[in-house]
Amino acid sequence: MTKHAVTYELIKECPRSGARLGRLHTPHGTFETPMFMPVGTQATVKTLAPEELYDMGSQVILSNTYHLFLRPGHELVRKAGGLHKFMNYKRGMLTDSGGFQVFSLGAMRKITEEGVMFRSHIDGSKQFLSPEVSTQVQEALGADIAMAFDECIPYPADFDYAKRSTERTTRWAKRCLETHTREDQSMFGIVQGGMYPELRRMSVQQLTELDFAGYGIGGLSVGEPKSMMYDILSHTTELMPKDKARYLMGVGTADCIVEAVNLGVDMFDCVFPTRVARNGTAMTHTGRLVVRNATYAEDFRPIEEGCDCYACRNFSRAYIRHLFKAEEIFGLRLLSIHNLHFLLHFAKEIREAIANDCFPEFRERFLENYR
Repeated sequence: MTKHAVTYELIKECPRSGARLGRLHTPHGTFETPMFMPVGTQATVKTLAPEELYDMGSQVILSNTYHLFLRPGHELVRKAGGLHKFMNYKRGMLTDSGGFQVFSLGAMRKITEEGVMFRSHIDGSKQFLSPEVSTQVQEALGADIAMAFDECIPYPADFDYAKRSTERTTRWAKRCLETHTREDQSMFGIVQGGMYPELRRMSVQQLTELDFAGYGIGGLSVGEPKSMMYDILSHTTELMPKDKARYLMGVGTADCIVEAVNLGVDMFDCVFPTRVARNGTAMTHTGRLVVRNATYAEDFRPIEEGCDCYACRNFSRAYIRHLFKAEEIFGLRLLSIHNLHFLLHFAKEIREAIANDCFPEFRERFLENYR
């Protein structure tokens, strides 16, 4: 068995659901799961300082190989002492492989067995990412967790395409492990298989044989109905090893998080909370609140009653709406602070519910009120 720099410790399983309470041990600290990971795509969580993230309970954050590979370049980050020092974030860090980003480029990229040739969205220059290049870039970035380079299957996709793609992801995963050398960094494999349970089973079996430190679940939340996502997720998690972390990639709404925790997922990330914040939308326990709407022009309540984030402690819906109408950057910051605080605190509430043996009731109560 491989000795991993990052390990998962299962603390408790809910006897009436698939929910798990655990700890993720990393070179930059031990962190509680289930967890939500804020996304700092370009070595920054948009508009927020590291100290603000710490204050709201941020543990592991995610940054992106594709974007940092293009700008400022992984060698510059290496010279700076790695991503932790470059962006001055002292807790856990994970880097996505860049696979999802290059596959989302559509006509701007060409996939071969060797890797992906694509044109930069910044200047149109030709670039190449492969399992080897992605792994070497992530070693230069130096996050605690590197992700294997995979092919993200779009929805819908026919069975034959999904099978060929899933088999390629396995071959690429082996090449990633063969390339990876950093002892202070662990690598997670990514389970693919599209919307086909038999391909998900195949992917889990093949990747677990490779003994990654943990496993991402990719190719979900790519346009399929939520009921289908939960069905495939259920088929997948029940096959995955209990002693490794399970990371559902790209999912960051409260309803999807609580349902995925119910099915045994430990880790989540998504740009959703900061992206919708920049569009004037707040996340709450009852659903989305579009603070830009005229109905809040004279609403002097906080974004969410009972929330103790900086924005809710100090400012009203009316004021934040005014900032958006006036195109003041402070409005974006306040909603970003609120939305990330909301999801990080929501993950904490989930952990407490599992610890107190009341997660099924917590989930049912939350979903009853969520719109």
